[in-house]
Amino acid sequence: MDNLQKRNLTFITIGLIFMLSGIEYAVILPTIWRYLQILDAPPYFLGLGLSAFSLSSLLIGPFFGCWSDRSRTTKSIILFANLFEIAGNFMYFIGYSKWMLLCSRLVAGVGAGSGSSIFGYITRSTQPDERASIFAAIMACRQVGLLVGPAFNLFLRLCDFKLGPFVVNKFTSPGIFMCLLWVLEQFVVLAMYWDVPPISTTEGAVLMVDLKLEDEEEVPLMGSDDEVHTYRAVTSHQSEPSSSSSEMQPPHEIPWFDSKPFNSLSASREFLREEVIVLLTAQFITLFNQTALETMVTPLTQRYFSFGELGNSVMYSLCGVEVILGFLFVRWLSGKVADRAVLAVGLVICCTACIWCLVFLCNLQGNYEWEMSAFVIGVFLQLLGLPFVAVSQVSLFSKVTAEKTQGFSQGVRRSVGGLATILGPLWAGGLTNHLYIMLGVMLALLLMVSVMTALSYGRLTQPRAVQCAQSSDSGG
Repeated sequence: MDNLQKRNLTFITIGLIFMLSGIEYAVILPTIWRYLQILDAPPYFLGLGLSAFSLSSLLIGPFFGCWSDRSRTTKSIILFANLFEIAGNFMYFIGYSKWMLLCSRLVAGVGAGSGSSIFGYITRSTQPDERASIFAAIMACRQVGLLVGPAFNLFLRLCDFKLGPFVVNKFTSPGIFMCLLWVLEQFVVLAMYWDVPPISTTEGAVLMVDLKLEDEEEVPLMGSDDEVHTYRAVTSHQSEPSSSSSEMQPPHEIPWFDSKPFNSLSASREFLREEVIVLLTAQFITLFNQTALETMVTPLTQRYFSFGELGNSVMYSLCGVEVILGFLFVRWLSGKVADRAVLAVGLVICCTACIWCLVFLCNLQGNYEWEMSAFVIGVFLQLLGLPFVAVSQVSLFSKVTAEKTQGFSQGVRRSVGGLATILGPLWAGGLTNHLYIMLGVMLALLLMVSVMTALSYGRLTQPRAVQCAQSSDSGG
């Protein structure tokens, strides 16, 4: 099997991992509210339960990213992380108390932290011009899971039996179901995942030269093979290898936990640059708003439309269809339009959605048909903007940060997103009866990041040019 086939199978496996994360979210979110209620949990536990998953993912993500950057492998990290998904979902199945439920989401969130390693691997294994479409495809896999998940709920809600000392019902069954799926995914990773070298012909030379240039300024992403060869030619007179054989040393002979890629990483240069701050802010605000609205939706549908588990599952299924189509459209659009333009369009749509919700959903009045129409339009607009922002900001972030520490950088990005998914449900959980305040602050945040994006639009460019011996940063 050649490297191309291994690479394709690896991407399929990554897609399955993201699809399982979507299924897990879709089978647990519609039922956790009632699950907590039968365990006599206070209302704020809904926000705590949803935030717990993100908290552990936030804390562990940079560690997994650093691990993958130093070892240049991700397979072992994924296998290790999936064990926490298995354990966390089994704890959710056991239930017993609201504290057990809360701890189960904390443990499962550790498994989600491997996403930083996966995004780092994708960045190292792709060229900048194809990266946005691959990110869109991977993210669409999660939306497929969100679409398929509610279909599983249709039969999980019929469960009513005992498994030894454990009760299997519509509330506990999602836990054991996801536990079994993650066990199966372990075998898929073992059989179909390879840490394929990202650049077959020059990777060894480039990596060895990079390690020798530990005192040089961090080198950004390399966009093409031509740039790789140019970089080697310029730097060869500065750091001459001892022999041609050592120059072409394969990457797997590098010490397993070599820390040299991190010696030149300067936080002030890498993460406090204008374009990086804008992208991290966009990541935080869009995820904050998304999770806040998701937390609000279940109580809202229960209050106005009397939706139960079945109604919510159907709703999430229809939402999944829309988002999948959105990601497919963005994947096509990314090949024709610059990423920063896609980001700008997404922010405009998100602002429009928030304004609609602020005007029409805060005080639903009128007949049932009007209330349902206003609700559907608000949800539709909110989901419409999500693929534009999600794909463009992760693609742009991978291009404006250094490639050899991409796992750590993606870990930082996902931690910022994790913080948003912690605060979003907590914010919405306490303000479900004060929608004007909740949505007003969310709109203000969206307008702020839209202005930031407009002011920094010129710096959100394609990959910065590879720095040469006498050149300065040319990418803004």
